[in-house]
Amino acid sequence: MSQKVLLNAKEVNIILHRLACQLIENHNKFSDTVLIGIQPRGKYLANRLAKILENDYKIKDIKLGHLDITFFRDDFRRGEKTLEANTTEINFLVENKSIVFIDDVLYTGRSIRAALTAIQSFGRPNEIELLTLIDRRFSRHLPIQPNYRGRQVDAINNETVKVNWKENQGEDSVYLVNN
Repeated sequence: MSQKVLLNAKEVNIILHRLACQLIENHNKFSDTVLIGIQPRGKYLANRLAKILENDYKIKDIKLGHLDITFFRDDFRRGEKTLEANTTEINFLVENKSIVFIDDVLYTGRSIRAALTAIQSFGRPNEIELLTLIDRRFSRHLPIQPNYRGRQVDAINNETVKVNWKENQGEDSVYLVNN
């Protein structure tokens, strides 16, 4: 197994600030916008973006939630191992709001399809957008594209994209791993 650095900590930080600025351009004060991190890995990106928006750009009252999609996935019964659900934390209404789904890597689109189904339990939003740190082109199983992307990556064959966050892996980095 070999790995190549796609983004180091400085580059991740620059991309996070660019994504935050793009969100501000489209959502201004966030009065009708909510950010929802897709569990498990989108949670770290969503938390970091909310912190940047609040601390660096002085956006007040960001509504941030986390959505578990485990049992909404179309493949949740296919594996041998028992699935463990994550927590869903959405303590606000999504009815008539603009939702920005946040996930670390957009690969096949199946996680986002599951999130679209799962969010219906919480109401009917006005619109849903997608923000992803890494967009893996040429690997979609569903016609889903991000509204906001940090970096586009062409991964082929047995290559995977591994995103590390300092909150859980001790560093901010993105690797292309050849298995």
